[in-house]
Amino acid sequence: MRLAFATEAAPGRPNEDFAGATPNAAVLLDGVGTPVGSDAGCSHGVPWFVQALGSSLLAGMSRDEDTSLTEVLADGIKAVASLHDSTCDLTHPGSPSATVVMLRRTASAVEWLVLADSVLLLDVVGTDEPMVICDEREALVGEPYRKAMDALAAGTPEHVAAHRAYVETLRDHRNRDGGFWVAAVDPLAADQALTGSVPADTVKAAALLSDGASRLVDRFALASWREALGLLALTGPDELIKLVREAETSDLDGARWPRGKAFDDATAMFWKFF
Repeated sequence: MRLAFATEAAPGRPNEDFAGATPNAAVLLDGVGTPVGSDAGCSHGVPWFVQALGSSLLAGMSRDEDTSLTEVLADGIKAVASLHDSTCDLTHPGSPSATVVMLRRTASAVEWLVLADSVLLLDVVGTDEPMVICDEREALVGEPYRKAMDALAAGTPEHVAAHRAYVETLRDHRNRDGGFWVAAVDPLAADQALTGSVPADTVKAAALLSDGASRLVDRFALASWREALGLLALTGPDELIKLVREAETSDLDGARWPRGKAFDDATAMFWKFF
């Protein structure tokens, strides 16, 4: 087995992604930051939250293979909440949260869990295209609210204000029926994750991508998922992130690819099994 990963913060901001692995497990989190001008209920911040939750998930996945990934995530959310519920307002809608991708390989199976809009790719024997697992509920909920933001040039004061309004509107749909789900303070969010498994001897490789890395395919359409997997296998995660940065830099005002953030934290993991 071989596992490689790379992560790069958006320019001028702390990295709010997390990536980590053990010999049998990998975790990727994409923290949900607070836009400039918006309030947050936590004094620790998103980077602290993703580091705490990511570390807890890796430990839980490796400790007992009989514990489901859903249970590991629920336990991790509860454990991190207990670290700051006495100092922070965890009922605040701006309290830190994150997308989650978890992957565990046992002797018989490759098990996965995906919550929110990070992407998992599985390269399975006998298929032309990789299996693509992504929870699209946030995108579907947010689509009607994007028009005002996407019509403005990225980086302008008007776009910054529209992005803040968009994020604050989506908070009203977060972690509730009919909306979308992320890892925050409610362990019941784990029950809303997409989960599954495939036989271990059928998976050649896997890729875990934050939406800042997957935008090369799903927003910029500069590669297919198969091409992204090939790039990761041949040149590694750093090269994929480099291509993302080149595309972002070529379209700073979002005229070609409307988006909330001109640059985003980008994290890519590639795990080759055989």
